[in-house]
Amino acid sequence: MPITIYHRRSIRIQGFDYGQPGAYFITICAWQKKQIFGEIKQGKMILSKVGEIARKELEKLSRRFPRISMDGFVVMPNHIHALITISADSASPNPDTSDNLEGFKHPVPGSIPTIVRSYKAAVTQRVSVLRDASVSVVWQRNYYEHVVRNENERERIFAYIVSNPVRWDSDEENPGSVK
Repeated sequence: MPITIYHRRSIRIQGFDYGQPGAYFITICAWQKKQIFGEIKQGKMILSKVGEIARKELEKLSRRFPRISMDGFVVMPNHIHALITISADSASPNPDTSDNLEGFKHPVPGSIPTIVRSYKAAVTQRVSVLRDASVSVVWQRNYYEHVVRNENERERIFAYIVSNPVRWDSDEENPGSVK
């Protein structure tokens, strides 16, 4: 019987420098989309202990990565959304070169993949200290990103993030949604 080998395909834009200045919309889902970060009650997100950790680590990102600003984020029951802007700081560790392209075993400091990987690791590490048997794995593999192309799109994404808890009943990430 032949062995089936699965190749992981990247959802990134091939050849795109994710460390370059610009805005990026990120969505990271909990493992198997389990609702480990809390629950929505009357349109407001009530964070669990794991959700508090996820929120606090999002708040720390701009201190850990000085070139970024967190322009908006929300922790939902089973995923997080973040709007991250990388600035064009001339003293940055990411000058415009082809060496900035992220690749397997080639992380680029301050790039979106490195920021997300660092965030997921920090949350996982802090959650493991809780020793909560209901949370053995925190994150799904990979994440969704969208390169924000202009200010109008940025404003729409920000509004989407802010209003996400109110729309939870019809959210496609909500396993109990009324669509």
